[in-house]
Amino acid sequence: MTFAVCSVVAGLVLLFLGAEVMIRGAVALSRGLKVSPHVIGLTVIAFGTSAPELFVSMKAALSGAPAIAVGNVVGSNLANILLMIGTVGVIAPIACASPNLRREGAALVAATALFAGASVTGHIGPLLGAAMVAALIGYLLLCYRMDLAQGDNSVFAREAAEFDEHSLSLPRAAAQTVGGIVAVVIGARLLVDGAVVVAAAAGVSQAVIGITLVAFGTSLPELATTLIAALRRHGDVALANIIGSNIFNTLGITGAVATIAGLPIPPSIVAVELWLMVAVTVAFVAITLTCARIPRPLAVLCFLLYAAIIGAQFLGGAP
Repeated sequence: MTFAVCSVVAGLVLLFLGAEVMIRGAVALSRGLKVSPHVIGLTVIAFGTSAPELFVSMKAALSGAPAIAVGNVVGSNLANILLMIGTVGVIAPIACASPNLRREGAALVAATALFAGASVTGHIGPLLGAAMVAALIGYLLLCYRMDLAQGDNSVFAREAAEFDEHSLSLPRAAAQTVGGIVAVVIGARLLVDGAVVVAAAAGVSQAVIGITLVAFGTSLPELATTLIAALRRHGDVALANIIGSNIFNTLGITGAVATIAGLPIPPSIVAVELWLMVAVTVAFVAITLTCARIPRPLAVLCFLLYAAIIGAQFLGGAP
């Protein structure tokens, strides 16, 4: 048990540091190769912050622990909204002023509906998984075309600016990118292997561990980038990071894992947490579209709700 806990802690540290190093290296490498900031924010940053979820979910599915993979997606989406708003919104109220929020919010609701519809069947197969990945690529291409005219003023370009690393040479940036990826892969393996043992020893299901411990750990990169954006009063960047990460989780990560390994959906998640995620997502989008900013009392409520969800998982999470 002690070794498993150490494995989980080491995995969390490697996931967070690896993702941070990988993103900064990839941004510097892309800039050195004259890639536009708009494209960097749309692809490199979006993939980088979701890399822990991807590698952890893939490792879990291939290791015979699909409940951790699904729990990670659902739990990460809940953490990205409730924990991030609850943490960041208390420190600095988040402005909801981006002209792209309607498009991004609609895309998130549509992606969540697709994920929920697929989940109730009990299994997401390779064909549907590939369709989900294709839908994500289509959405990214649409965003690229619609926001290209904004140039460096697009929300994706300003998101890339949060990771500016002009001082890195191309060889160093490439080495940093590769090193970060290696750290994330190792971290994913340590986290999943340790989480399986911890779940068995604690007497809770793998789905519970996926929704709580694993999801929290894989959401740390998004929390860090959202906090930085909010402290700099870049509310649209903070919201774009939350929405973009959840779209990547729902379509990209679920789709990629299902395409390669197939993805059975635990009935326990379909019964409760899936619909909780849907309700939280719809409420979040509605708030961002109708409010000028997210007030601190609402942020506190989000944090308390997240804490209640985590507590309820362990109270009723027996295998």
